[in-house]
Amino acid sequence: MDATTHLGLLSVLPATLAIILAFITRNTVFSLAVACFVGVMTMGEGPMGFPNLLKETLGTTSFSWILLLELFIGTVIAFFQRTGAIQNFTAWVEKRALSRVKVQLVGWVMGMFVFFSDYFSPLFVGSTMRGLTDRYRVSREKLAYIADSTSAPVSVLMPITGWAVFIAGLLIGMGPIEDAGQAMSVFVHAIPFNLYAWLSVATVGLVIVGIIPLFGPMKKAERRAREEGKVLRDGADPLLGEELTDIAPYPAARTSLLLNFIMPVLIVISVAIGTFIVLDSAKTMEAFLTAAVFLGIVMRLQGIPFNDIMKTATAGMKGVMPAIIILALAYSLNQLSKNMGTADYIVEVTQGWLTPALLPAMTFMIAAVIAFSTGTSWGTFAIMMPLSVPVAFNFTGDVITPLVYATVAAVAGGGVFGDHCSPLSDTSVLASTGAASDHIDHVKTQIPFALAVAAVALAAYLIAGYWWIDVG
Repeated sequence: MDATTHLGLLSVLPATLAIILAFITRNTVFSLAVACFVGVMTMGEGPMGFPNLLKETLGTTSFSWILLLELFIGTVIAFFQRTGAIQNFTAWVEKRALSRVKVQLVGWVMGMFVFFSDYFSPLFVGSTMRGLTDRYRVSREKLAYIADSTSAPVSVLMPITGWAVFIAGLLIGMGPIEDAGQAMSVFVHAIPFNLYAWLSVATVGLVIVGIIPLFGPMKKAERRAREEGKVLRDGADPLLGEELTDIAPYPAARTSLLLNFIMPVLIVISVAIGTFIVLDSAKTMEAFLTAAVFLGIVMRLQGIPFNDIMKTATAGMKGVMPAIIILALAYSLNQLSKNMGTADYIVEVTQGWLTPALLPAMTFMIAAVIAFSTGTSWGTFAIMMPLSVPVAFNFTGDVITPLVYATVAAVAGGGVFGDHCSPLSDTSVLASTGAASDHIDHVKTQIPFALAVAAVALAAYLIAGYWWIDVG
């Protein structure tokens, strides 16, 4: 690889600085802003490089999409609260006389059910279950962990998501893979080999029921919630504006669980899945816009004044602004990392390790480091698939074998590891937002579990790699 495609060790400085500062200061916005400023100065762009980076990154269709998605989700959540829909759902669940463990299992199952969008899932689970888990003294950190670990890890296991289409698209033209059908077939066959994703989802359930004991910061957070009734630590800064958390139900509104909660959720699911089937692209943002419009009309028919509906929508948009600011800076840092060749540098210094036996394990490790450092799984897929899969085909003589499936799965799992536990990741931010948890508290409590799962997956890939050598 040409060394001019990166800045050497300096290319990892901004991402590393952001992560270290985030843990030290517990202020994600400050950490990301400083990292971006240091990065542009390192590249020799001067102080004006920072605003130029923001303009370059935020004036894009991709950021506009996530911005609008966040605003519409905030609107829907605000409508849920103003109509008392979440309270009605909480009351409905409480009638089932669930235990503390069963309430958490409900959130786990809900996260897996809403598999089509890693953006919607953590926000939906967190905002819907927050009232219940608070009542049962479940820490916000635990709720964010449940929501986060059933979003990206589930999305990457399903063949009818944008994740599957993106990964399959990257595989076309590699080895004997000639078209989209063959590429999707490889993705489907690789699903059982995606050990990190499977183990992440399973671990949540095992932690909830107590088969896997709590440890590390999560154990401390849960003890605080159970014994002191504090779902947040003293001094925590929940990643959700008060405009959204403090919305009270409209007095005497004639609302119903069906129209104000179940129907909007079904609209989101139907539009997202329907557009994926028809257009090969899940229109998640459009799905939330449709749900928001539907809820607004229903609220007016239920006697809530138009001005109140608009004020509620505005409050919902204001409530997600903390998350949007972090996402804006995270997107900027991701672009900066791309400009500095961060991923290229990581690949270059590690590519000599890739032997047939070590290929799945090393692919997983490199993908995980890239994803954690940049906070983007899809960017990791785009980098690692063209590098690792052709190597696998070279070892197999252009024959699709379990080594190929394991390599594809290792890239997918490594990308998900970074996406689902990096403080720079959008889905981690959204999980903190949905659960109204302090973002750094969420990351600190989740990382030990993610690392434990990653260690098991890495060991399994090592065994699988040497097994392929023995039988191949």
